[in-house]
Amino acid sequence: MARTHELRIDTLREALDVDMIHAFLSEQAYWSQGISRATVERAIAGSLCFGGYLDGRQVAFARVVTDSATFAYLADVFVLPDFRDQGHARTLVAAVLAHPALQGLRRFSLATLDAHALYAGFGFTAPVHPQSLMEKFDPDIYTRTSPQP
Repeated sequence: MARTHELRIDTLREALDVDMIHAFLSEQAYWSQGISRATVERAIAGSLCFGGYLDGRQVAFARVVTDSATFAYLADVFVLPDFRDQGHARTLVAAVLAHPALQGLRRFSLATLDAHALYAGFGFTAPVHPQSLMEKFDPDIYTRTSPQP
């Protein structure tokens, strides 16, 4: 499908459509099914966020957790289904990587199950030393009936 409009990227938190972001993350994203609105709001508050807009409507989102000096973690990257296959994900990731606060970092990481080709185009690879990485992972945290921490 040909791109008809250029995606405008903005980092203003006030411009984000939190209703749309929460709906997508809680209902459609494989990595965050059932996430609460309060958790999404806390994630946004603690991150450098990027909204992607077409004709004033937000259609894409990404956020980065970073100290702006040594590391960054790219998370919650998505383009709404009706706007995919138009190059918007590439435009969004390029804008993230070009942001002044994200330059000169030693490590920029992310996790994906299905977008390896997109990120490889920006130089992301599998960890050079996977044996040095560890994680504490709780995949059911958003769907358990017990309260979230």
